[in-house]
Formats: sequence, C-alpha cells, structure tokens
Amino acid sequence: MTEDTGKYINPFTDFGFKKIFGEEINKDLLIDFLNSLLGNESKIISISYLKNEQLGKHTEDRKTIFDLYCKTDDGETFIVEMQKAKQAYFKDRTLYYTTFPIQAQAKKDVRNYKDKTKNYAWDYQLKGVYSIAVMDFSFTNSDKSKVKHDVMLMDIEEKTIFYEKLRLIYLEMPHFTKTIDELETQQDKWLFLLKNLSRLEKLPEKFKDTIFTKLFETADMTKYTPNILAQYHDSLRDYRDLKNSIDTYLAEGKAEGLRLGLLEGKAEGKAEGKAEGKAEGKAEGKVEGLLEGIKKTAINAIKKGFDDQTIHELTQLSLAEIAELRKRL
Repeated sequence: MTEDTGKYINPFTDFGFKKIFGEEINKDLLIDFLNSLLGNESKIISISYLKNEQLGKHTEDRKTIFDLYCKTDDGETFIVEMQKAKQAYFKDRTLYYTTFPIQAQAKKDVRNYKDKTKNYAWDYQLKGVYSIAVMDFSFTNSDKSKVKHDVMLMDIEEKTIFYEKLRLIYLEMPHFTKTIDELETQQDKWLFLLKNLSRLEKLPEKFKDTIFTKLFETADMTKYTPNILAQYHDSLRDYRDLKNSIDTYLAEGKAEGLRLGLLEGKAEGKAEGKAEGKAEGKAEGKVEGLLEGIKKTAINAIKKGFDDQTIHELTQLSLAEIAELRKRL
C-alpha cells in the first residue's frame, strides 16, 4: 500500500468523514459502524440525523457543534466525532458534550397538567447517550496495545457497571496496527478502513460484502464532479496542514527543550562541583529547557496564525501565558 493513492477519500478529513457517515443515503454505513463498536448488545436498526449545532441553557454558554448528532428509533442519542489533533482536557470535553442530549430529555410529567393545584415533578427517566470519538492521536502515556476505551459509570468497590445509559467510546487510531490478514471482526474491518482507506488502490477481497462495497463506492473519487473534488481537496489540504504544523511544532519544541535543558543542566551541575549538584542541575535544567521549548512552539503557532485556544490545546500553556507571548512579537 502507498500513501494517499488518490483513488479513495481520506476519512480523517472533515469532508471524508461526513461523506461516509453523515449523508442520509449512507445511514446504513453509520449504523453498521456503530453496531460493530457496541458488540453483542441490541442492534441499531434505524437512525435519524439531528441538528448538529447545540447551545447551552443560557446566552453566555458557548456554542457546541457536533460532527454527527443522531438518534435511534427508541430515543437513544449518539454523538460521533472525528478528532484530528490532541487537545487538553479532551475527556472533559467529551463529557461536556454528553450533557446536551441528557438535559434535552428532562421534560415535565404532564399527566395532570391542567390541574393547577398540582405540583408537577420532572420526569427524569432517561434514554441512553453515547459519545464516540475517533481519535487521530493517543492519550498521554496510554497503553499502545489498546485501541478502544469503552467507558461507563462503575461501582469501584464491586467492580460492576453502576449506570448503563451513559457510554463513552474512545478509539486511539494510532494504536491500530493490524494488517488485512489479521482482521477478525467487523470492528477490526472498520478500524482498518478508517486508518488505511486513502492508501488502498482497490477493494480488497476481504471487504467484498454489501456494506463495504458501498463504502468503497462512496469513497471513490473518480466518480466525483470537479466541484465536489475541489471541496475534498480543500478539506485534505486543511487536514495535512494541521497535522504537519502540529508534528513540526512538537518536534521543534522537544528538540529545543532537550538542547537547552542539557546545556543549562550541565552548566549548573559543573558550578556545584558535586555529583548531586550535577544531577540536580541537569534535572532542573531539563525542566526549564522543556518549558522554553514549549514556549517556542507556541510562538511558532502564533506566527502561523493559530488561535489562542488551539495553541493552548497544543502546548497546555495558559491563555494568559499565550497572551504574554503575543505581546513580545
């Protein structure tokens, strides 16, 4: 296989992800993908797309836009997101997302609504809410042998599931390394295609069933009009620019931080004249040097035109620290 043959779209682009999973004609692709993640539970039969823009309860609450926001026939909600860049507090963010469909379900019990003498209690019976995050990055210090994190509320002492109606699924795609010959399950096949579709030159024999034949037909760029192709290439350029910028900034920051850390640590260690002084000097120097490297990464991102929130997510510097760096330029 080669990199981006030009035959099939890249699912990690905004265009590719929504073309495959976000169009009415391709709902069966989304349903099959979600069912592959849910395992042996009751299967999704039908799903409806909802408005993907959500607002908080108050005007000062920030707006949230989901990649895909869907509901099944029995009222369960699915939020499906493709995340291309590592973000600070990403787990917090996905949990925040789930509060929108949870709160939307709270409706008054109207059985005696016309009787003004009655006190009306809220009906808090909820339907399931699922958040699916397809990640083009890994969590910090995560187990490289683990691709899927399937999370529900648990009773810590009993080691049992305490509440089943809130479920967060994270897919660390860099950890998925199976070859075609190693694929065993439908979930394996979906993960393989999400990661490798744009590298394939033709439909592999192992994927010649109805659902994947449709996927390859949907992703085949030779069937697109020039206008649609232009939209895809714009999305692909944005994806590559973001990925290249992040990789470059992180590499530069790490290299510069290590260099400065070693120099400062060595100098301070020599000044102490003792073995423990050298060790302490190197340790402190590395910390300071790494911080300088992070700041250099932030400065490069500012010059590139990144906004403060994106720079914060890349470097974990505070917004105040980023604002101070902007003043220096």
